Amino acid sequence: MSLPPGFLDELRSRASLADVAGRKVIWDRRKSNQARGDMWAPCPFHQEKTASFHVDDRKGFYYCFGCHAKGDVITFVRETENVDFMEAVRILAAQAGMEMPDRDPQAQAKADRRTRLAEVMEDAVRHFRMQLSTAAGAAARDYLAGRGLDDPTLDRFEIGFAPDAWRGLLDHLRGKGIDDDTILAAGLARTGRNGGPPYDTFRGRVMFPIRDARGRCIAFGGRAMAPEADAKYLNSPDTDLFDKSRTLYNHGPARQAAGKGQTLIVAEGYMDVIALAAAGFDAAVAPLGTAVTEHQLQLLWRMADEPVIALDGDTAGLRAAHRVIDLALPLLEAGKSLRFALMPPGKDPDDLIREGGPAAMQGQIDAALPMVQLLWRRETEGRAFDSPERRAALDKALREHLGRIRDASIRAHYGQVIKELRWQLFNPRRAARQEGTGKGGARWRPVGVARPTTKSSLLVAAGDRAHDGLRRAVILATLVMTPDVTEEFETALEGLDCPDPEQARLRDLILRHWPEGAEGLRGRIVRQMGEDALEKLLSLPHVAITPAVRHPGDMETARLTMAEELAKLTAERGLAAEVSEAAEDLSGLADEAVTWRLGQAAEARNRALRSETQDGTEYDTGDNGARIRRDEREEFDALLDSITFSKPGR
Repeated sequence: MSLPPGFLDELRSRASLADVAGRKVIWDRRKSNQARGDMWAPCPFHQEKTASFHVDDRKGFYYCFGCHAKGDVITFVRETENVDFMEAVRILAAQAGMEMPDRDPQAQAKADRRTRLAEVMEDAVRHFRMQLSTAAGAAARDYLAGRGLDDPTLDRFEIGFAPDAWRGLLDHLRGKGIDDDTILAAGLARTGRNGGPPYDTFRGRVMFPIRDARGRCIAFGGRAMAPEADAKYLNSPDTDLFDKSRTLYNHGPARQAAGKGQTLIVAEGYMDVIALAAAGFDAAVAPLGTAVTEHQLQLLWRMADEPVIALDGDTAGLRAAHRVIDLALPLLEAGKSLRFALMPPGKDPDDLIREGGPAAMQGQIDAALPMVQLLWRRETEGRAFDSPERRAALDKALREHLGRIRDASIRAHYGQVIKELRWQLFNPRRAARQEGTGKGGARWRPVGVARPTTKSSLLVAAGDRAHDGLRRAVILATLVMTPDVTEEFETALEGLDCPDPEQARLRDLILRHWPEGAEGLRGRIVRQMGEDALEKLLSLPHVAITPAVRHPGDMETARLTMAEELAKLTAERGLAAEVSEAAEDLSGLADEAVTWRLGQAAEARNRALRSETQDGTEYDTGDNGARIRRDEREEFDALLDSITFSKPGR
């Protein structure tokens, strides 16, 4: 249904976001300013105790600084009520006292036709249900009982049976006064060849009604009872009611269950969905005989942020998972992704539940893989990378996949994860462990060996954030020289992220042994890390000139050095995180909140780094680029001035 121009603008102006959101949250009175429409509360979209959910009622937008949910009043109703766009508009219009606009005559006629077709489909549901209980349906009842479906489950999903007769349903509907054109339009009958009389679409099949999100029967799926049937499963043809690329089996009940917090599960077929629902997994849906489409994926994301794709544990199931990945990559948004639960080989969810019960299925859901992990396995599992060419081919394939992700922030995060996975795959230590294993020896070997000085370089260990590695070196050296200060900064040291293994090991030794004093700690380090470990750390130029290292045991100097370097690390990370989030927000609903957050983060970073500017009062830069203490340089210059050089002949 299309809405007339200006309707949504008027709706947004009438429906106060603060009033609508106020039905779902409790405003923080100390932080909120109701007169200015500046409202704060704990976020309704994630569990928290602090008031990070902000509503700007004058502009009509909300933003959560915790989970980054954002939108307008229509988006808020859609997300909190778990409904589609038009339903959210209807809810708000009723609350605002606005009437939904009338449809034009042509649209009304089409709506009336769809209503009539839906009524015919309900007649067919009742007919098929009745046929299941007849003598003709005995084989179908036995089949369903063998699949573990009891009477309450049959009633819940309205499962029926179409006898193997050419015009059983057709004659039944004709007897109710329904004309052939309507029956054909509903997809319940087909025209005979060469203009022959129509006949039933479904014959000799167990029947599964397919309902839309509003609960109307719009199509059927039929499972053949005869092994020699042309198609094991047959769906209704596309009609004015039914488009299989835009429909999900069990959509309405699954949406309600997902809205109550259940995990949304996407299975392959009707029986999987029915088995899942019977086992308590009510938020289960399935595509209708085809691979998941873009429209179906959007339907899934409207119901849940991270649906779990539960596929059969065979080659076909894995191929289906790969097709879903290819479809989803360009569509990813912040907070919208997929996870994949791959069943054991030869099993589907129905098999797994019958053999191991709901607990077995829950275990698979809990172990579901993030999409990036399955993407990595797709490109690497079972392959050898023992040549530069093969490695280059892997890099090319991964770059192509990443290039299809439109969201810059998500693309960056995917790149970081894949970078880490790649490092693990090509880590020389891993290669050494694998050498001589597998067919023909190692699966791969390092192409070249780095120089020892290069491998130990903090610049290499730190990667893109080299300056962070330098700061960590100063922190660790300060604690080695004055370990008594560790107690004041123990919590910060425990949370210090050290990608470099040597730095991480040194951090752990300091945490365990600092009470032993400077000599005891340094002795531990030498015994466990080698005699050159401390020498390498303390001989680094930027470490050697640090006052806390030059004056060991000076508690005040060590305390100031620790506080300063930790503050700089925190400020750098905070600014980087805000810039990344701002890049995402600027592609969506951007407002002054984005620039305010960036300004605050930048100011925090500038305050933390301001001491570097102040260092100019204590250090000068020599001709060779090294820093030298200003007081020492002045003393040296004064010494030179005091030396009298005699002229020749005097």
